[in-house]
Amino acid sequence: MHKIKFVLLALMLGSSAGMAGDCNAPEAPSLPDGATASMEDMLAGQKAVKEFQAANLEYMGCVEKEISAAEEAALKASEDEKEAAQAAHQKAMDTYNSAVSKEEEVAGQFNTEIREYKAANPG
Repeated sequence: MHKIKFVLLALMLGSSAGMAGDCNAPEAPSLPDGATASMEDMLAGQKAVKEFQAANLEYMGCVEKEISAAEEAALKASEDEKEAAQAAHQKAMDTYNSAVSKEEEVAGQFNTEIREYKAANPG
């Protein structure tokens, strides 16, 4: 009986599961060491951060679709299926929040490297 419920839930979340394979988190860029980097290195780092931010925005849009699909599945779920559906929704929310945190972390790290670059290259 539990297997049947799992299959039904999987079918309800089917669109979400299908999207999960399509939502690929971008890899955070390697950042230059501001204390020793050249201006060209810093500009390349800035470009890499901007590319990461654009890719992360696209990824978060994909995850938003997963959130919506999981939320819809949770609303349609029977009482027996609600817990699993709510867990799928929470997992999608956690994934989204993690992507936001990663972007903030990359931006913060790059800002630190910019400050180090300016300290090493006054003028």
